[in-house]
Amino acid sequence: MSSKDTSIKKDEISGSNTVVDMIKEKTPWIFGNKIKKPRINFPDLTAGHKINLPTPSKAVGLILIYIMLFILQAGFLYVIYRNPPALGANEEGEAVFFYPGIHDQYIIEGVVASIVIFLASTGYIFLYQASKYIYDRNMALKIVAIGFLLIIITFIILQIMLSIKTQQLREFLQNLLNVYG
Repeated sequence: MSSKDTSIKKDEISGSNTVVDMIKEKTPWIFGNKIKKPRINFPDLTAGHKINLPTPSKAVGLILIYIMLFILQAGFLYVIYRNPPALGANEEGEAVFFYPGIHDQYIIEGVVASIVIFLASTGYIFLYQASKYIYDRNMALKIVAIGFLLIIITFIILQIMLSIKTQQLREFLQNLLNVYG
């Protein structure tokens, strides 16, 4: 048997069409009869050509990331777009730190929430640092305890802030004072 007798056409094999073949079938006026892959010779830049640029340390990069994260978490884009007041006041003229609605905020509220969220970030960094003291169990447990404590404190503070913002905590405390006061 010769190879000419057993040759199988590409159309006879299921799933053998490439994307280019399917595009050519539907748009013959664009590609014509043949599409050729261009041959591009890229220059070899690895042979003795090194570019030495000064790079900052990992600590500088981490600090820049945290600064950008703080700016985004504090709501500076919201401040620029909406231009809210820094603080509010109630009918008696006392300062109010939390905007009564859930969809708006004062500037100080966003900054305080961002600082509190950074406490949680510090707690997670402590959890990571505890993994470096694998042979000193007491030190690792102390660092893990501090990390978990920061995360739990942050969660509680944010829940209190949210409940004050939604008036639930004020109603709860007022009911407690009415019952026991």
